[in-house]
Amino acid sequence: MKSQFPFAIINVFSNSRINALGNPSAVILLDEKLQDEKLQSIATALHQPATTFLWKTDKENEFLIRWFAPDEEIGLCGHGAMAASAFLSDEFPENSKNGFKLIKDKTIIEAGVDSENTHFIILDNIKRSTIQNPPKGLEKALGQKIVEYYPTENKHIVLLENEESLAAMKPDFESLRKIDVFGYSVTAASSHHDDFVCRTLVPHVQQLEDHATGSTQAVLVDFWAKKLGKSELESRQLSPRGGYFNAIHHHDDFKLIAHSYYTIKGTFYLN
Repeated sequence: MKSQFPFAIINVFSNSRINALGNPSAVILLDEKLQDEKLQSIATALHQPATTFLWKTDKENEFLIRWFAPDEEIGLCGHGAMAASAFLSDEFPENSKNGFKLIKDKTIIEAGVDSENTHFIILDNIKRSTIQNPPKGLEKALGQKIVEYYPTENKHIVLLENEESLAAMKPDFESLRKIDVFGYSVTAASSHHDDFVCRTLVPHVQQLEDHATGSTQAVLVDFWAKKLGKSELESRQLSPRGGYFNAIHHHDDFKLIAHSYYTIKGTFYLN
């Protein structure tokens, strides 16, 4: 196995117009799979919200993908997938017009160039249950009135009254850790020109609140598309760094489009 690999840190879901810095992911293109312990140790050392590992299959434009946070593996990382889309489009420009397939277990994510300055990924809509009462203690831990609550197969949907309530929310993470729910996609209708706003809370892991979250879009795009009767949606993530998203909703999946920019591009040296 080689000891030097193409490497970058890429910020995705950014938008300079609203000063949204987006979410950074390290990306490393390997020549073969490493042991899980080694992947985790690299991600821990790089200490990015996600480190994305890629390696080619024997099929053209097809790559296996894994994502690791500093403390554990990530099942679905939308911003890591978007970073991979930008990275592969730059590494293999001659193949970018045909797009790429990113494969993790049974999940296949299509990715590639959307326009001169944007890239895309196609994600499945994450299914949600019917409306339910929120868990005991959740409303107090968020400090805001909950209008609707929907469990999902990923982060549960929490609908608040308005954008101002979402922006003012100061989560009590110690209290949230006492509730047996991995994470929350907290959302409200936008008070501006776009369609909705969101925040992503993950109280049981190191990060606590994510910067700009593709998996939250996979939860919310279908929810808001049906609530608003629209197929093309714009949204913002109200984290300290900020995130901006364009999505095109389909029946079972959606196309997520994003701007990105590099912080670092070079070579990763594996010891």
